[in-house]
This record gives sequence, C-alpha cells and structure tokens, in this order.
Amino acid sequence: MKVINIHKRTINQTKSKVSEMFYTLSTENEQIWPKEKWPEMKFKNGIKIGEKGGHGAIRYSVEKYNPNKIIQFKFLKPIGFNGVHKFEINELSITKTEIKHTIDMNTKGKATLIWLLLIRPLHNALIEDAFDKVENNFYKEKKSSSWNFWVKFLRKKLLKR
Repeated sequence: MKVINIHKRTINQTKSKVSEMFYTLSTENEQIWPKEKWPEMKFKNGIKIGEKGGHGAIRYSVEKYNPNKIIQFKFLKPIGFNGVHKFEINELSITKTEIKHTIDMNTKGKATLIWLLLIRPLHNALIEDAFDKVENNFYKEKKSSSWNFWVKFLRKKLLKR
C-alpha cells in the first residue's frame, strides 16, 4: 500500500530560530521530540548520515541531514515499511516558518495492517505533540493537541503509559 502522510505547522518565527531547534533532535537538550510523552528518539552517536537509531519499535537510518532544511530517515523496521520519513523546514516569510513531517513509503503484507491500525494513529498524535513542543518554545500560551479514544487505548495497551 502506498502511504503518504504529511503534517505541517506554521510557526511565527524566523527560519533561523526554528532551525536552531533541529540541532537538538535526539540530544539531552531535546526541543522537538516529545520524549516526555512518547518513546525517546535515540541514536548512539547522534544524528549524522548513516547513523542507525529510532524510537520504540521503529528503526531507521539517517539518509539526509541538513538541520537548516531537512532531516530524512530511511525505515529499517518494522519489516514491510519501505520508504522514508523526514522533517523539513521552509521559510514562508521573514517571520513565518513552516515545519513539515512526511512519511513516504510502501507497506507490504502485515505491515499494512500494522500501519493502518496501530502506527498511523500513534504517529499522527506523536507528530502533533512534537509540533506543539516546537511552538511552545516560542509562546506563553501553551498548545496541547488532544488524543482520540483509539490513541489513548493503544498507548495504554502498547506503551504502558
């Protein structure tokens, strides 16, 4: 099954300020990944091209890395996830920046059911939480996306949270 899953958010900040946060991905000073709520993104030697890591049961390697523009990962697991996921930063104006996360993959066999029933709803919630975290670095009024019943159920059963 062909999967294209895109999340976008406009941040009312300069691209340079938003880009600074992408240097913190998978570090002690994490400002993007919502590790407070979700399995932490880990790379043994940090994010650099060729490095392998992931979060929870999802494994990937770094394919492209330019924190001012794109960080792209190639899926390694689950088996049957063939493709990439990536974060991109695009300047919309001097004071507006778009952050974007895309999954572009093909699934095979049981990976299709795993995507549809388990990973997709959890992934969608995780990315919205990540985008909230980015936004919350800049604003006093904190944003918090809500989870639907299925996400809450899956988190309780699968993530024990």
